[in-house]
Amino acid sequence: MKSRNKSLIRLKKFQVDEKRRQVTQIEMMIADFERMAAELDQQIEIEHQKTGISDVAHFAYSTFAKAARARRDNLLNSAENMRGQLEAAQDALAEAIEELKKIELLDQREHLREAAAEAKAEQAEFDEIGLRRHGN
Repeated sequence: MKSRNKSLIRLKKFQVDEKRRQVTQIEMMIADFERMAAELDQQIEIEHQKTGISDVAHFAYSTFAKAARARRDNLLNSAENMRGQLEAAQDALAEAIEELKKIELLDQREHLREAAAEAKAEQAEFDEIGLRRHGN
């Protein structure tokens, strides 16, 4: 039973680590999307200053600025979609941690039971020895 519990604990720790990596990876992707969107905002602003036109509806609005705005909007939408995935990954991580805690607690209880049984058997031996000595 001990080796089975240890194997199960190792498996659950691996799953927790994997879920933690997924959460971190999604967080990094969101940060990258937001960083790239901010860089595009800066490029759009520079283009506005160069051309002197910041009205998107203006007939001479920069095509580069239009394309950059579309790219920025796509990045921000992707970041928002990733937030939903992040929430799901965080929930899965919390669930995996909870499962690991339960198994570790069960393993700890089993160790305590085994220690109590060993102590009880040892005490019975001592009692037996004591009875033999006093009985003679």
